[in-house]
Amino acid sequence: MGFLDSSSSSSSTNHLKDPYKRNNSEMGSLNFLNGSSKHNKNPFFINNNLFLLLQNKVKFNRLIHSYIDSDKDGTADDSDKLCKILSTHDGSLANIEVSLNRSGVSKVSSELVEEVLKKMSNAGAIALSFFRWAEKKQGFKHTSDSYNALVEALGKIKQFKLIWNIVDEMKSKGLLTKQTFALIMRRYARARKTKEAIETFKKMEKFGMNSDLSDFNRLIDTLSKSRHVKRAHEVFDEMKKKRFLPDIRSYSILLEGWGEERNMLMVEEIRREMKDEGFEPDVVCYGIIINAYCKSRRYDEALEIVREMEAKNCKLSPHIYCTLISGLGAAERLNEAMEFFERSKTSGCVPEVATYNAVVRSYCWAMKFREAFVVIEEMKQCGLAPNSRTYEIILHHLLINRRTKEALSVFKRMESEFGCEPSLNTYTMIVKMFCDEQQVDMALEMWSQMKAKGILPSMQMFSSLINGFCEENRLDEACKYFQEMLDVGLRPPGQLYGNLKQELLDAGKKDLAISLGLKLDKIRKTPLVE
Repeated sequence: MGFLDSSSSSSSTNHLKDPYKRNNSEMGSLNFLNGSSKHNKNPFFINNNLFLLLQNKVKFNRLIHSYIDSDKDGTADDSDKLCKILSTHDGSLANIEVSLNRSGVSKVSSELVEEVLKKMSNAGAIALSFFRWAEKKQGFKHTSDSYNALVEALGKIKQFKLIWNIVDEMKSKGLLTKQTFALIMRRYARARKTKEAIETFKKMEKFGMNSDLSDFNRLIDTLSKSRHVKRAHEVFDEMKKKRFLPDIRSYSILLEGWGEERNMLMVEEIRREMKDEGFEPDVVCYGIIINAYCKSRRYDEALEIVREMEAKNCKLSPHIYCTLISGLGAAERLNEAMEFFERSKTSGCVPEVATYNAVVRSYCWAMKFREAFVVIEEMKQCGLAPNSRTYEIILHHLLINRRTKEALSVFKRMESEFGCEPSLNTYTMIVKMFCDEQQVDMALEMWSQMKAKGILPSMQMFSSLINGFCEENRLDEACKYFQEMLDVGLRPPGQLYGNLKQELLDAGKKDLAISLGLKLDKIRKTPLVE
């Protein structure tokens, strides 16, 4: 199916003023993905006037992104410079300090340090080295925010013993905050350490902080969002009897948690309990319930909730419109999805990128990629800049339909033509695509491009690349990147090492397999030390 498929003139697109619509003789054989056209090489606009419009829109889009990403004191430039040094550093962690001292960055501010630490959150060991380098700079002192950014990075690599040392350090400097404990709870919960997450909540008072209902809600929200809603519900029941009277926020957290599990019996039970306790659903609760029905593919019941809201004169929020458009689009009920899009525009809701992304997603489910790009142009005309997520939605649907050439074309033009910087998630998708296609050298090219921008690879990217090398029997390179993963403090999943180990054994490289295993055991058992 090409970009201009025979269904592209469906009534579902009547809401759009299509700037591309011309008669067949004028259109020629356009291809929206590779940019080829008999009359115009540009993939979006047919005539010169519209081509100029696109150029202006791209400049506008770039202007938005540059405005967001820049500041007056040069923090963004220095941040990029430091991140590039950290992400491309091939030596030991001990030598990072030397490279940073040669960076040419004259002033180290708290804003700069926080920004770099957040960008390095996928590499806890590197983040720690940078943190310690920064505190040695004359006149600089860490803030609660920079400490919390370090806690988040260390939590991702499960360095909990070191984190509690950091907490003691923060307390001694008067920088400890409730946000610190919230971050630790979340990292424990995501590491499936629910007992430790709950203990962290209880430890707050030992560190001189009184916990209140908002802190309790944060705990059950953390457990729930980490796929431990059953434990969250148990904690809710325990605390309700002993310490806290729940509010509507408490109930909405459980509604959302059970909804994510697609357990509608529990959603309905929580809703009844809310009513018994005197709480009527607000617009947030209604949005959660509608989302739960959509996730369970019970769309008609979701629409019943909408009618209930309307009967109570409860106005639909942009989030609810987004949920309905996404859900109905995924169910191939495109016309209904577009009806809600139209309603959102006439209801007084301020247009949001998330809503337009939901429309793009709906068209992609219907394989109507041309219409998806028309929606992107409408976004720009509304003064909204499409973000990396907008294009990732299109990439995802192209990739699941194995339209890899078209996906690569969209990726290449994201920055050059569309004015949108690819994110870590974008690069992850493209690296995986090349590895799945057994084009690991192309994956490496993308990898290098990404690191040159100061973006560190995720665990998923390492896994894709290492498995790709194994598929091509390039075991030395697989081992090299496995070692790099360990160096930044990432703990690989057991299956990844198991696959690599088996490939090494099959190739008669038993010593190398044992060596990697010992290094892996060391990082699992030994916390980072300073």
